[in-house]
Amino acid sequence: MQAYYYLLLDILSFSVPFLFSFERKRMYFIQYWKAFFSAILLVGLFFIAWDIYFTYMNVWGFNDEYLIGLRIFRMPLEEYLFFLLIPYASVFIHYSLEYFYPKIILNQKITNAITYVLFAVGLGVAVFNLDKIYTLCSFGLFALLMLGQIIFKWKDANRFYLSFIIIYIPFYFVNNALTGNYSENPVVFYDDTENLGIRVGTMPLEDSFYCFTLLYGIVLVFEYLKNKWNYPPSKAEYAK
Repeated sequence: MQAYYYLLLDILSFSVPFLFSFERKRMYFIQYWKAFFSAILLVGLFFIAWDIYFTYMNVWGFNDEYLIGLRIFRMPLEEYLFFLLIPYASVFIHYSLEYFYPKIILNQKITNAITYVLFAVGLGVAVFNLDKIYTLCSFGLFALLMLGQIIFKWKDANRFYLSFIIIYIPFYFVNNALTGNYSENPVVFYDDTENLGIRVGTMPLEDSFYCFTLLYGIVLVFEYLKNKWNYPPSKAEYAK
């Protein structure tokens, strides 16, 4: 049973949001499946390539005792599933909050102020840690995303900054489950010379910024595809 630990974590995290996606009386989120899965795959491919590279560089690795044993480019099948199933569950939370609480949204000035602060933090940490590849890449890419937010002022940030606070709760427990907080050994282990050495529970701080960039990237691509393919407006869009 221990060999299915990571696989079951992926499936259980995904299953409840996925089942609720078919609920017709309210969100009926599955109607957006083409745009949503396309966004997850497009953004996920970049992060999978990053993941493979870091695996080859031994920035992180995977404990075989918690895996079914199938690896592709040194990365376990469960890790590939992670980039499909966990983003689905996480971004579903964002759109559930948007549906049920359409009027809870940040003022644009507040969003702009938060963005500038986040950009400064991301850039500052990246610049002062050029010798730590995970820190440099996670904070650096986060800073680039925030720079894009400053330039293009995507309206999605007005909601997503709030949503991420809620998303972070299950993310914390899932990532801590992978990094050894609830198991004898970690499923995913890290070379701490390549990160800040600051842990949130048992996961490196960098994971939080990595997660934000991944999920907000998916939201931006999803919104672009949804508009391009002329999906009907959501309840929150009607409320604007």
